[in-house]
Amino acid sequence: MGTEIDVRWEGVLAGTPEQVWDAFTAHASGWLWEIAYEPRPGGAERGLTSTGGTVVEWDPARRFVTRADSADGWFNQLDYDLEPRGAGTLLRYRHRSVLGEDHDVQLDSCLHHTKFYYHSLTEYVRHFAGRDATYVSAGAPESSADGGFAAVCDALGVGDAAVGDRVVAAGPTPIEGVVDYRTDRFLGIRTAGALYRVYGRDAWGRPVAVAAHVFGGPADPEAAWTTWLAGVFPAGTDE
Repeated sequence: MGTEIDVRWEGVLAGTPEQVWDAFTAHASGWLWEIAYEPRPGGAERGLTSTGGTVVEWDPARRFVTRADSADGWFNQLDYDLEPRGAGTLLRYRHRSVLGEDHDVQLDSCLHHTKFYYHSLTEYVRHFAGRDATYVSAGAPESSADGGFAAVCDALGVGDAAVGDRVVAAGPTPIEGVVDYRTDRFLGIRTAGALYRVYGRDAWGRPVAVAAHVFGGPADPEAAWTTWLAGVFPAGTDE
């Protein structure tokens, strides 16, 4: 079996414990992807893992644990502890799982993704708490695994943008908003009604991906984003 990991994130979110609880148990599509939990200990998890899992603890606005296991010893467990902190909520998150042979690469990817995902959670709670989202994601061609993040940012027209900059990004339709996250691997743009995310997974030898969490109004479908991304890498479209 692989190597066990223990990844943690902690932060104060600008929302009540009830709003934060709702964000990860009922509205994950607003900042992560579509996940459903039966609201009770022993309830089913659907969407977080490919195998599905089980709710281990369900203590609303205080503590939540979900876990998936397989016969070969693999497991994936997420723990959330919440407590009021001033006008906000202190969230302590813990992710334990088992990684394969390329442990170092997978762990580095997990650490960077965790920081980005939970930044997106803070943005959701601050700006869109309680709202339903249409979640759309699309992958770029395989050729984007080599330098693809920079190419996508340039095609969006935000190659030099920094956090706090107001931008009008390209895409299937223009994206007018503010850059809320920017590293050499990830980009986040928040608009009045959506969160847009670019995942530079080429840092780990994988194709780039784009996700949109749209709160009301029309959302460009996956096919539109796939076509747009293929246009960024015309020589690398999958055969």
